[in-house]
Amino acid sequence: MNYWHALILAIVEGLTEFLPVSSTGHMIIVANLLGIGQAPFTEVYITSIQFGAILSVVALYWRRFLQSFDFYLKLAVAFIPFGILGFVLKDVITELLKSVTVVAISLVLGGIILLFVDKWFDGERKQVTTPNIKQAFKIGLFQCIALIPGVSRSAATIVGGLSQGFDRRSAADFSFLLAVPTMFVITAYQLYKAYKITPLQPGDLQVLAFGNVVAFVVALLAVNSFVNFVSRFGFRSFGIYRIGIGVIILLMIGLGIDLQLI
Repeated sequence: MNYWHALILAIVEGLTEFLPVSSTGHMIIVANLLGIGQAPFTEVYITSIQFGAILSVVALYWRRFLQSFDFYLKLAVAFIPFGILGFVLKDVITELLKSVTVVAISLVLGGIILLFVDKWFDGERKQVTTPNIKQAFKIGLFQCIALIPGVSRSAATIVGGLSQGFDRRSAADFSFLLAVPTMFVITAYQLYKAYKITPLQPGDLQVLAFGNVVAFVVALLAVNSFVNFVSRFGFRSFGIYRIGIGVIILLMIGLGIDLQLI
């Protein structure tokens, strides 16, 4: 992977991390288009630079992280289901990350769900700062769905928040906050696994640092735009986009078109 590849993937990550379109799925597709999809370092890079994007949440919501211990307890409770299931299925997930087909199918199925989310949750909504313990755990269960590549973590957790009666903004806010411990653990694990198998070289660490900085800056610019958009217009447009991208990729695979176009 060179810096050109790193820049493109980091921009994709920053733009899509907080959209319900699956940032991981998009980076897997783009990595294959760039011809680096099967490189061992690509998996480490794709998962690790998501932490850079997530740090934009800390920058934007820093006051929320100065709340009481109860706030961190709820984040921990919401993370636990994802952490346990992710650890148990880590080998399966690693294999799924290599499959563009899985990503494309997930994009389509997730897109179909997003077409109807606004109708399913069109009742009276409440604005909340943080959920209670029971609600946090249920949102954490929704986050587990995002272990499948192509299933958006933000979409899964936002829908989880909507299922608890939150309005769109409140659901999105907690989704972003929950991303911080989630992506910290994922990044730490990926770096540890990479070190145990094939220690990263100084050049790899520089590329990772570069990608995280780019992802942070792009995400910082994108996150508020997404919250404002989804608060006003809902999720239908994202569903249409997901279905379109997923169908195009499946058609390319079905027709035997080489995805390594660049």
